[in-house]
Amino acid sequence: MSYLFPNYQRKELELIKGAQNTLTDRSGKKYLDFTSGIGVMNLGYNDPELNQVLQNQASLLWHTPNLYENQLQEQTAEQLANNKEYVSYFCNSGAEANEAAIKLARKATGRSKIITFTNSFHGRTYGAMSATGQANIHAGFEPLVPDFVYLPFNELEPLKAEINQQTAAVMLELIQGEGGVVPAKASWVQSVQALCHEFGALLIIDEIQTGIGRTGTLYAYEQYQIEPDIFTLAKGLGNGIPVGAMLGKTILAEFFGPGSHGSTFGGNKLAMSVASHVVTRINQPDFLQSVQTKGAQLYSGLTKIAEKNQQIIAVRGKGLMFGIELVNQNTLKQVLDQLESEGLLALKAGQTVLRLLPPLTITKEEIDQGLSIIANVFNNSAS
Repeated sequence: MSYLFPNYQRKELELIKGAQNTLTDRSGKKYLDFTSGIGVMNLGYNDPELNQVLQNQASLLWHTPNLYENQLQEQTAEQLANNKEYVSYFCNSGAEANEAAIKLARKATGRSKIITFTNSFHGRTYGAMSATGQANIHAGFEPLVPDFVYLPFNELEPLKAEINQQTAAVMLELIQGEGGVVPAKASWVQSVQALCHEFGALLIIDEIQTGIGRTGTLYAYEQYQIEPDIFTLAKGLGNGIPVGAMLGKTILAEFFGPGSHGSTFGGNKLAMSVASHVVTRINQPDFLQSVQTKGAQLYSGLTKIAEKNQQIIAVRGKGLMFGIELVNQNTLKQVLDQLESEGLLALKAGQTVLRLLPPLTITKEEIDQGLSIIANVFNNSAS
């Protein structure tokens, strides 16, 4: 008997240690990791510098409530603003960051309607779940938080018809991750921003999975020539230490005054010490360029595999975030199982998409190794 709720479909595999971009299970078998713990371990596993940063802070002080000054929060917030006019609120997860964004948008505008998009994923707390445009995630939890509207992704006319003076915000992912690794079109995103400006609505960009270097820039929105009113972070921010952040334009700061919102553990000193170091390491031109270079290598290899295999419908993504759309769910399950058997861990997205999120520290040689395993699995599954 398990003493756990069965809310996760767990594999029998248990991973017990990691080093750089490789994981080891209880039997001693090693796996090349193309999941990074679902986009979390951007700097890989058992990183000596991060271990030391955590140990140093642990020897000083783990936690103080948000009743006192916290220079580590100030330092990390300045790094995340990245020379733009943003202020930060720190929490413990992506869902909490999106909850904060939803609350801030409604309070700042005095409006309630929030437009999101079909197949989006913003979290599983009530507000974040209500923002999520997937009926299967809502099932059994109705009634949801009211005044969320779901529109087709990457389509402008439905948004033109829906957005109005009652709209508090439009909220979107620049690459729908859980929804199937679907990138937003740049022209569409720029038009969304223009419509938000026209109607006085706020633009919220969910960068939970795409932020902190995942797409080859510190934030994915930089590649869309936009500047959101609010954006949210988590996953890669703490490289495995639970931390989330909601950033809003400085002019929105007055709407989150004392007592308006908060978190007991959010912005604790352990999380802030690690997050600050993670951002310092990743927000370097050479590091971000290496993500783009390695992403181009992985994309090139995947498209060559796709050209030779009729089970692959499409390859899409940016940086080191890719989805391989397959012909059906059975093929996806077989491929995932076989990749694991061959020593490569990958993920599912949507119903038919194989998702690849290797650590940003993955080497060119490891990408070649992963591509070789993927090619062999597809070749064998086609025969």
